[in-house]
Amino acid sequence: MTSLDKPTSETDQPHRTDPQHVGGRHAAQQGDEAKAVTEAALFEAFGGVRGMVETVLPGLLFVTIFTINKDLNASAIAALAVSLVLVAVRLIRRDTVKHAFSGVFGVAFGVVFAKMTGNAKDFYLPGMLYTLGLAVAYIGTAVAGVPLIGLILGPVFKENLSWRTRNPGRKKAYTKASYAWGFILLAKCAILFPLYWWADTTEFGWVLISLKIPPFLLAVYLTWVFLAKAPAPIDVFAEMEAEEQAEKERKAAAAALRDPKA
Repeated sequence: MTSLDKPTSETDQPHRTDPQHVGGRHAAQQGDEAKAVTEAALFEAFGGVRGMVETVLPGLLFVTIFTINKDLNASAIAALAVSLVLVAVRLIRRDTVKHAFSGVFGVAFGVVFAKMTGNAKDFYLPGMLYTLGLAVAYIGTAVAGVPLIGLILGPVFKENLSWRTRNPGRKKAYTKASYAWGFILLAKCAILFPLYWWADTTEFGWVLISLKIPPFLLAVYLTWVFLAKAPAPIDVFAEMEAEEQAEKERKAAAAALRDPKA
């Protein structure tokens, strides 16, 4: 028996790739990519660390100054001034200003309320009413089948409203996320509104500041969990570009048939 006739050992056999192993690895890579894309989109949509700082800083400054000197005017001016500075910094850096602008409007309304009533606690009232309205909007749109979180994140994922009719898995994830946001914000309101009536301004202000970030992070985390497990978004912009390219090719082919010499 020649060496060509001898059976080879397992170590001599050429390496064969297991299709199931390759498929599993590819699926795992796709899953990791989907999670990374989802995380980046959420970071962009909700402002990330900088957006959180811009949300918390004016109120933190207000309650800190009021705790020290009980001066409504000084506290309000400082909060409004830092909000304007944050907007100016974003404008100078040519960054997205939506989070900073929303902070300015929130602080401005708070200052107006507090100055009108003479009660420093009313500085926080517009933000509380906004939170309550947002909670109702999240839950109401989820019940109606048009979850608000999908309307917010659809353009970020370049899917617009395609998830409503073409991607039921993502619609389900958006619905769950909207319910999560709604009930988390309702729970926050259930804590804050009683305290608004019972606690003094300083105590209430510190409780409100402490509840700024944790509920937000919990809602963002749950949104990330739901979307990371959902089907990939349908890139409607890429589809439109492909259709435009196909249309150009059809027109070019038709022109060539009409004028073969061209």
